[in-house]
Amino acid sequence: MSTSFSGAGQSGAAFEGGGRQFVTIRLGNQMIGLPIEKVHDVFFPTNFTHVPLAREQIAGVLNLRGRIVTIIDLSRIMGLQAVNTQINERPAVGVNHANESYGLLTDTLGEVVTLPDHLFEANPVNLDPGWAQLTEGTYRLENELLVVLDIEALLDELLKKNAA
Repeated sequence: MSTSFSGAGQSGAAFEGGGRQFVTIRLGNQMIGLPIEKVHDVFFPTNFTHVPLAREQIAGVLNLRGRIVTIIDLSRIMGLQAVNTQINERPAVGVNHANESYGLLTDTLGEVVTLPDHLFEANPVNLDPGWAQLTEGTYRLENELLVVLDIEALLDELLKKNAA
């Protein structure tokens, strides 16, 4: 099952009113926002192949509509315990980076939210340094903090470690 986003691939997520749109996901108890312009689709990765000797963050690869997609377990990268341990029951968010397709495994999918620019804040000084490298900043919502994931930084860091 796959869902495409009509806004995916358009240049910039800013729009009238000075806000940004995010696809929200959850990892453990943390809400994370993925910039909608980076998201191509969402799907449930089934029938994927584990890659021998791959890092633990790489769950495997699969063929999705003729594309080879590398499945990355975000909970392992972000150091969080996955709520659902059955990988094939966890949704993935499809993104492209450096002309390659990736599926970012999450615990649950949320909604597409629009947040005004004036609510955006830089990462707090007490944010875990590993998280600070992989995130753009935060939004304080009514009952929780939404952390904005920097998809390029996350994938660059993962690929850099793989090359070493």
